[in-house]
Amino acid sequence: MTALSFSLVLAGVLLNAAAQLLLKAGTNAIGRFDFTFANALPVGLAVAREPHILGGLACYAVSVVVWILALSRVQVSVAYPMLSLGYVINAAAAWLLFGEDVNLLRVTGIFVIIAGVVLVARG
Repeated sequence: MTALSFSLVLAGVLLNAAAQLLLKAGTNAIGRFDFTFANALPVGLAVAREPHILGGLACYAVSVVVWILALSRVQVSVAYPMLSLGYVINAAAAWLLFGEDVNLLRVTGIFVIIAGVVLVARG
């Protein structure tokens, strides 16, 4: 994999991770809610107006473009497993930003994911 190809894949992973984190920040700002017919409009408007959610959606849109560029250069059987790095990034960021629990079992799983990505990248 060339440096450009790796950079595109990594950018796609980072944009996806950022999107998830922004969506979580947006839902934290809105608070817990349920979609029902009765509250669909007010909840929909709250979601549509939340800047973090809009930023997350923008990250997803850009990530699609970056991912298409990456797939034009890298085999999907190599690129797609790299998305698993998003689990690692999101677990660390969720712990740092949101105080989410990252216990020993999760850390072990993260190391298994990293090992798998390394094996796929080298293969």
